[in-house]
Amino acid sequence: MVGAVNNTTAFSVYTSFASNSTALGKSMTRLSTGVKSVVDDGAGVGISEGMRSQARSTAMARNNVENSISLLQTADGWMQRMSDMLSRMHELSVESNDGTKTDDDRLNIEAEFGQLKSEINRIVSSAAKFNGQSLLDATFSGGVATQVGADSGQTIDIDITNMASVMSGVTNVLTTAAASSMISELQTQIDTVAQARASIGGLQSRFENTRAGLLTYEDNIRAAESKIRDVDAARESSEMTKHQIMTQVSNAMLAQANQLPGTILQLLG
Repeated sequence: MVGAVNNTTAFSVYTSFASNSTALGKSMTRLSTGVKSVVDDGAGVGISEGMRSQARSTAMARNNVENSISLLQTADGWMQRMSDMLSRMHELSVESNDGTKTDDDRLNIEAEFGQLKSEINRIVSSAAKFNGQSLLDATFSGGVATQVGADSGQTIDIDITNMASVMSGVTNVLTTAAASSMISELQTQIDTVAQARASIGGLQSRFENTRAGLLTYEDNIRAAESKIRDVDAARESSEMTKHQIMTQVSNAMLAQANQLPGTILQLLG
């Protein structure tokens, strides 16, 4: 029964109108932001925030891995130059260990030999660097930890052999005896550099596999977070359309309900 003073029908219709308007506003907000709010899914938002943190930290760890790979590539590039020069010095030692060579010949050979020795020492002591850090001295010998994951303890040590002693036993090729000794010494140092490069290659391969794993993990965790946090646009668009229609209908019914008391007054008049 409709009261002429307290229009309960109009109030009931207004309640429905207000509810539909609120629901419409929420749908529009979800669609405009693309994500659910803490009001929509408090537990889900909490879970997704943890996943977002993992994804961001994983991306940073992947950046660390990329830097480590670049460092190792730089170190290997310098070691390649050292290996090339050691091979040339070995050739010069063989050339000098020849009874047909004169002392002047050996002086000429020694001139090149000495320059190559000086260059290798320069590379080890100052030239071979990455981000200001020396690569071939003791800086990375024994291992320097790099964070390669989002969680504590997920590290890999960068370990580069100390090359400072490569030239310690290298003297000269001014005589056949000295040249003969250098043939053996230089072969040893060529093998030392080769072993160090093999170690770098294995470590670089490890970092590259770690990078691939981090990419997969980051992709999966972002996808999982998206399923929890992101709005289903198709479903939400359907809900918004329904709320728009219901709001329009409620508005029309409210106008009708507001006219009911006037009808009763006409009956009384």
